[in-house]
Amino acid sequence: MRHIPFVPTLIATGFGCGFWPWGPGTMGALVATLLWMGASFWLDAVSLAWVTLAAAVAFTGLGTWATHKLQPFWGDDPSRVVVDEMVGVWIPLIVCPAGHWLFAALAFVLFRFFDIVKPLGIRALDRCRGAFWVMADDILAGIYSLLILLLVIWMI
Repeated sequence: MRHIPFVPTLIATGFGCGFWPWGPGTMGALVATLLWMGASFWLDAVSLAWVTLAAAVAFTGLGTWATHKLQPFWGDDPSRVVVDEMVGVWIPLIVCPAGHWLFAALAFVLFRFFDIVKPLGIRALDRCRGAFWVMADDILAGIYSLLILLLVIWMI
């Protein structure tokens, strides 16, 4: 009997958030938002944007790898895998002003809306099979959230 690999589990579950029994995807996105908020108190706005972008790109790769390693154990798109929600919420956070919790909360709410409702091609990506596609629908939800957040920031 093969054991579930630890490092892919740690990454895919968002450092354990995926084991939260009530809404693991929401918990993963919330923890990612809180990590961003914490970083926003230490980094200037430009550095924060670059670090957030780098985290989104790095964890897209790591999340795809980890999900691929875990699919034989957990299936195609298990609810425990929340690294995709973390990446998805980091995308709109790239443009959030550092330390502004209202914009961060709006990024979180917009992302969760698009992730749950799955409009405008997100549902089609969600139906695709394979580790990358687990990530892809949340990336698109994050992009839509980013576009709306940019519009809100521009209007203010």
